[in-house]
Amino acid sequence: MSMPVSDYFDKLMRDLESPRQVRRFGSGWLAGFFALLFAIAGFLLVIALRFPEWFATPELEIVKAWGGFRGIVHAVLLASYGLALLSLLLRPRKVLGISALVIGIGAALLGGANVQPEETRSWGVFFGLDFFIINLLVTGFMFAPFERLFPQRREQRLFRTEWREDLFYFLVSTMFVQILTFITLAPSTIINANTGSWEAFRATVAGLPWLVQFAIVLVASDFAQYWYHRLFHQVPFLWGFHAIHHSAKSMDWLAGSRMHLLEVILLRMVTSLPLFTLGFSPSVMQAYLGFIYVWSSLLHANVGGDFDRLGHWLATPRFHHWHHGLEREAFDVNFAIHFPWIDKLFGTFHLPPGRWPENYGIPENVPRGYLGQMAYPWTRKPKPPE
Repeated sequence: MSMPVSDYFDKLMRDLESPRQVRRFGSGWLAGFFALLFAIAGFLLVIALRFPEWFATPELEIVKAWGGFRGIVHAVLLASYGLALLSLLLRPRKVLGISALVIGIGAALLGGANVQPEETRSWGVFFGLDFFIINLLVTGFMFAPFERLFPQRREQRLFRTEWREDLFYFLVSTMFVQILTFITLAPSTIINANTGSWEAFRATVAGLPWLVQFAIVLVASDFAQYWYHRLFHQVPFLWGFHAIHHSAKSMDWLAGSRMHLLEVILLRMVTSLPLFTLGFSPSVMQAYLGFIYVWSSLLHANVGGDFDRLGHWLATPRFHHWHHGLEREAFDVNFAIHFPWIDKLFGTFHLPPGRWPENYGIPENVPRGYLGQMAYPWTRKPKPPE
């Protein structure tokens, strides 16, 4: 009798979320986890190579055109096979190894690393599967080891509560990169089309040394984000959107992805205005966009270190964790993303020496699940006045 898909999925999730004592080295769990990770990564990259007009990001074409790229995809798939077999040998529960093996075989049947593009009818819209998996692997391999080696909360698991929701948020914000970019750059496009008289100023900005341009972008974007961020805390209707981000009850590198889609669009609009209208060099903009992806993950990461002095001038995980704290003293503080001295200027700085928040989240019943959270700003009932 065949196992229902829902039962199989439940078994897979239970094995991924199993307690630390049964995930020890030599249990086969690590081999199964990395086999599954590499199998999914290889499968999605094969899909992107086979149907580039639908699932590939044009900006990554230079990466995929590199001669060694397909070799890396092949190595990833081979690693998934080997690790899956190792997990099947070592682990009493076989669901991780079997899942990885089936997905890896599926990638091979599609053509594996040697897959050739299939002719498709392009609609002019693509979904960035390649961008999603590359971004996930790079960011995950950057921060997950730090969270294991230098954790603030040692008891917190990699697959902690709500990880599935946050991974889905990560998926949406990266797969829909084309649509989100088109919408968020619309104000900048309009301003550039109607400000031809700014060309001399833009040329002056572009002529500044690269590091000076980058420093100006950091400060200008942080001032814009500070007031944008503070507005979403102070206006009740806007708070309904931002509450989604604050509803996370655990902090790690993936928690920063939990943001309402409308807030993502508005935030990218605000931060893109100085980047794309004042004449900064394209390389400066590209560097900043890459930097903010990494920086946001770091601020939310489950990484220890008090940094009492540095935290007054440069944002650290402890500084931003206080922004997410459930304690009353943590409400409406630390809005800056890069520079805490901006909070000092406007009276919202809070970094008690050597202390971290006890708990995270908000005193509201935000629904579980992506669709319920997308509807929350309109279904939320304001708290009665105290």
